[in-house]
Order: sequence, then C-alpha cells, then structure tokens
Amino acid sequence: MNRPNDLSPIPDVSGSKPLVAISMGDPAGIGAEVVVKALADPEVRSQARFIVYGSHELLSYAADAAEISCFWFRHPHEDVQRVESGVVVADFDECDAFTQGPAKPSARAGAMSLRFLDEAIEASRSGLADAIVTGPIHKTSWKLAGCSKPGHTEYLASAFKVRKVTMMFAGGPLCVALASTHLGLFKLRDSFTIGRVFQPIDHLDAALRRWFAIDHPRIAVAGLNPHASENGLFGDEEVRIIEPAMVMARELGINVQGPFPADTLFVKAAQGAYDGVVAMYHDQGLIPVKLLAFDSAVNISLGLPVIRTSVDHGTAFDIAGTNQADPGSMKQAIHLAIKFARANRNTDWSRRVSIRVPQESTVPVKPKKP
Repeated sequence: MNRPNDLSPIPDVSGSKPLVAISMGDPAGIGAEVVVKALADPEVRSQARFIVYGSHELLSYAADAAEISCFWFRHPHEDVQRVESGVVVADFDECDAFTQGPAKPSARAGAMSLRFLDEAIEASRSGLADAIVTGPIHKTSWKLAGCSKPGHTEYLASAFKVRKVTMMFAGGPLCVALASTHLGLFKLRDSFTIGRVFQPIDHLDAALRRWFAIDHPRIAVAGLNPHASENGLFGDEEVRIIEPAMVMARELGINVQGPFPADTLFVKAAQGAYDGVVAMYHDQGLIPVKLLAFDSAVNISLGLPVIRTSVDHGTAFDIAGTNQADPGSMKQAIHLAIKFARANRNTDWSRRVSIRVPQESTVPVKPKKP
C-alpha cells in the first residue's frame, strides 16, 4: 500500500515540476516558521516550484531565528505572474508588527490570513498553481475579521461553489474521512442523514484510488453510537442511516465494511486491515490520527476542483516566535500536494469531481423505531 507517511522522492515524469501555492496562515502564529523550516530542505524544493503568499519580513524573521539562509525570491504579491523555478514569496509588505508582544487572536491577523488564502485560491483558479497548501489559521481571528466560515474547508467550498466537501486526515498508517466536521455533537443528530455518511465513503474511495494508487480500496465505517449500537441497544442510527449509506456505496462498486465499534476499529486499521476509515464526527477520527502522527498528520480537502492540503495543527500562539515549532506536518502537506498534483496529470479529474448518487429508490431505508 502507498502509505501517506512515505516521504521518498516523487518521480518527475511530466517534464515540468508542479507549482504549489502556500498560504502562510495567521501572521501572529507559527505559520511563517513552519513554512521556512519545511522549504529549507533542498529535497523538498527540488520536487516542485513554490509561491508563498505571506510576509517576507515574518519569513525572514523566522529564518534568522532558525539560522536558515533565505532561499527565496521576493516580489510584491500583486506582481507575481509566474514562477520558473525555486521559491517566490508573494509579499504583503503591509503585514508587519506581528513579532512584538504576546500572540493573540485579532481582526487584523484574521484579515491578513484571509488575504493570503484568497490569493492562493486565485492562483489555482487562474491555472497558475497546481495545488494549494494552507498554513494554520485561528478561527477566532477570522470571526473578528468578519468571516462567517469556521475554517478552511468551509471557506474553500464556498470559494469554489462546491456544496459537498469532505475533510480527510492522513497520518502514519491511517487515512480517515469525516462524515461531519466543525459541528457540535448535539447539532449532529439533527443533520445526520444517509447522504452525510455516503459522501465521505465515495470521496475517500476516489482519493485512495487516484492519489494513493490503491486499485481496490478497503474502507471501514465507524458506528456513531457506543459498540456501533450493539443491535439497537444504544441507538438506531447504524441501522437507519449508516447501513443504507453503505448499501448505496456497494451498488457503485465500493468495497466498504461496517459499521464497526470505533474503539476497536482504529486498532485494526492501523495494523493494515483497511486502507481508509470513515468516522462519524470530528474527534472520533482525529484522536487516533493525532495519537499516531501528531507531528506529521495532514488535513486534505476532498470534493474540491483543486488540490488542497494543510497542516493538522493550529497557530500555537504559546510558542510563536520562539523557534520551537515542528515543521513535520507542513513538510508532509507539501509532499502530498506534490504527489497529488503529479497523480492528477495522469487522471481524468472531471470523472470524479461530483458525488455519484444512485437512485435512492434502490436503497432499503429502514424505518425509525418508535
């Protein structure tokens, strides 16, 4: 199996290196530091071309603290039209004064991180960039800046006018897709539908085939309730919602099994029994991923018309500016973005952008118990 933590060099068979757009993230956080440390590796830089949308001043500050010589070219962000080789920083020179005082959420930092992201999105839309890698943002800063979206996934879905996007995490031996993302547990009950469960199964199957080169992915689905409800003793969502969603997936040729109790499922998945897992809610899927790959896990958006990977950590305000940040997750996010971009050049993306939905009349939906 082609595991997500494989950092071996990616063969360049197309004749041109992919162009990866990186948004630096919240300027008050560790985004600049992890970007500099990840791209400081010559092996990483040899695999692609890069545009970093962010602050030259903050990147230089991070490089100086880490005793890394600047390896990039600087251009005003509005002037970057192409990148022939190496790393170009699309500089927002108005982004300053974030190295003074304790880091904290602010409207100004949120507005700057949104501007970085918007330019990376535009680079992808225009065909300049082959993939987007996002640095860590702070949701409170976005809210203070007037953004209604709770995170990158929802913001990108809106920007690209896509209704159905799945959040996936790859780390260590696990690939985990989520049926729900930034949603309170009590709100999940009111929106837990067959389609919500079917979507990540379909998206995960497509991603494992296209990007991880697994011809016949084995996907396991976690139950929502303890012990996967144990035959209805602890809820009926497994029988009423999860199983019909799996029937829909099987009708499309997807190898999916479950629903399984989550407390044992991830042990078997980590041991290689499955190629991917669909978790029902955020922490159910994120706890095992972060336990096994805290410093190297990657957030991947499925269902977008572009490649987007991201670090699987926050802004870490408590260590911002101290040269203590681990770049492992950013390095892996860049690696996967390059890998996916190369895979896309040999794949008909348009065949699988949309969710495949069979006729619902063929699905045996069981009635809710009184």
